[in-house]
Amino acid sequence: MGLHAAAPAAGTARETRGTVAKVALILAIGLFWGGNWPAVKTVLFELPPITLRAIGFTTGALALLAWAGARGLPLKVPAAEIPWLAATGLLNILAFNLCTAFAQLMMPTSRAAIIAFTMPVWAALLAIPLLGERPGGRQVVGLALGLGGLLVLLGPEALRGGAGDLSGPFLVVAAAVSWALGTVLMKRRGIWRSHAAVVTGWQYTLSAVPVIVLAAVLESAPGPASWHLPTWLALGYHLVFSICIAQILWFVIVRRLTVAQSTIATLLIPVVGVAGSILVLGDPLTARVLAALALVVSAVACVMVRRRRSD
Repeated sequence: MGLHAAAPAAGTARETRGTVAKVALILAIGLFWGGNWPAVKTVLFELPPITLRAIGFTTGALALLAWAGARGLPLKVPAAEIPWLAATGLLNILAFNLCTAFAQLMMPTSRAAIIAFTMPVWAALLAIPLLGERPGGRQVVGLALGLGGLLVLLGPEALRGGAGDLSGPFLVVAAAVSWALGTVLMKRRGIWRSHAAVVTGWQYTLSAVPVIVLAAVLESAPGPASWHLPTWLALGYHLVFSICIAQILWFVIVRRLTVAQSTIATLLIPVVGVAGSILVLGDPLTARVLAALALVVSAVACVMVRRRRSD
């Protein structure tokens, strides 16, 4: 009888530990990537955007592949995974990071963070044709809320101001769609034999090559000796917490959970990003920003709740 009672108790304990681990991963992603928005903007005050991405991608590639090699993990990726690795890396890392870096030069960081994390709404739509998931009423409502948040954030004066006023938001929307497509493709691949650090390390390597060339040709960056302390601190945060840790955690979460569950972290990211931008960068806290943030977070929650019930 004692053995029969112990088995359910052990199962419950394992489920509890699993739930706690998932919550911890999601909280870490939300905090690390949310705080990365003001960190990147701080670095961009001194470094040009392509140079910043070249530093980040190169650091991520060297750090993750060196760590994987030291752990004895095989660095060779199976041939069947290479096309998926390349496609998701170019979408999730190269396109997303380049678009958001340039966008932050054109618009307040707090607004860019809100627009970027309409990603789950686009992922929900892309999952219909790519993953065969059926659309539902909540998806439609979520899309409407997300688009409503975008319209509130842009405002009528931006729509009247011509393409120049919309170039920053357009880049962030492109980043969100790119990240959404990469996430859905990661899920479409299914089981990955390679370790998350290995996959992410090679994705950074692939993304680093073009940005290193572009930075050398197009930009002239100041030497490290001239960087101020805030730049060093922000760059350190960006490299350690966003480039190395959070990117691996995102790959792990997407592999283990549904697309909807893996986007739970994105509820936190714009909130942390907006709060950090206001506190660190002095971005204004306006009724429009609050309304847009509420609409986008509601859109993500709406899409997510519907999918969790259908899983």
